[in-house]
Amino acid sequence: MTTYIAQYRAQHRIIQIEEHSCFTWRQESGEIDIEMLSGKIKRESSSHFFQLIGGQNYPIASEDIEVEIVHTQPF
Repeated sequence: MTTYIAQYRAQHRIIQIEEHSCFTWRQESGEIDIEMLSGKIKRESSSHFFQLIGGQNYPIASEDIEVEIVHTQPF
């Protein structure tokens, strides 16, 4: 298993704040599946970020979040 790091940018469809952050994960060496990584970032990081910004009374749907992977590399 190899640990990787990704720099990414996430935008919400309504909330006008962008998330710029890094994300680490482990996978077998090989090609990085960008679609899988984007989904993982939405579930494990960005949804929590936008929920914090939006507050408890504003539900955050993962369909409203767009993730752009800027760069990835082994960590």
